[in-house]
Amino acid sequence: MRILLIEDDLVLGAAVRDQIAADGHSLDWVTRLDGARDHLAVAAYDLLLLDLMLPDGRGIPFLRGLRSHGNASPVIILTALDQISDRIEGLNAGADDYLVKPFDLSELSARIGSVARRYSGNPNPIVTLGELEIDLAARSVRAKGRAVPLTAKEWVLFEAFLQRPQQLLSKAQLEERLYSFDTEIESNTIEVHVSRLRKKLGAAVIETERGLGYRLGTA
Repeated sequence: MRILLIEDDLVLGAAVRDQIAADGHSLDWVTRLDGARDHLAVAAYDLLLLDLMLPDGRGIPFLRGLRSHGNASPVIILTALDQISDRIEGLNAGADDYLVKPFDLSELSARIGSVARRYSGNPNPIVTLGELEIDLAARSVRAKGRAVPLTAKEWVLFEAFLQRPQQLLSKAQLEERLYSFDTEIESNTIEVHVSRLRKKLGAAVIETERGLGYRLGTA
């Protein structure tokens, strides 16, 4: 997933960034609401992590503004505000989950996975695709009972297809998933990783619509 973190605490932000990278997701991190607006104007995000008290404003009006303008990206609030009234306000404003600081980073990972599965239409972390058994929570794949190791980039791309099983994904959409990795994205990066996924998971796991993009196959 491509995630936008809106958090002005530099220590916490760095810890969350490292955790999300270790989980195999790509992350953009901003410390102000105006920076978040700039990023949202030019990129599509699968999830937002939103602090409620930012240097240039509060997160609740910002969230209400997103929802009123039709932005349906899932949002998890990260905040020190722990009153029941604060939770109710955040959820009523359009948040999908609410996590009170300080929190365990492994719990954040679990919450992210749970919200992502709900939005993909499959709350079950175990997905079967042909002879493949995919554990979305553990980010693991087994073929006929045998573990199939995927690199972080391969998993990020495969997860994109699993989240939108009926949807055609363009090369540009897939490239966005890799932007937070430190290596440069070359013109043939997507083709290379799709080829590797097919070798590991089966030639039919990803279908090509020539000139348009790729979609999840049958494996």
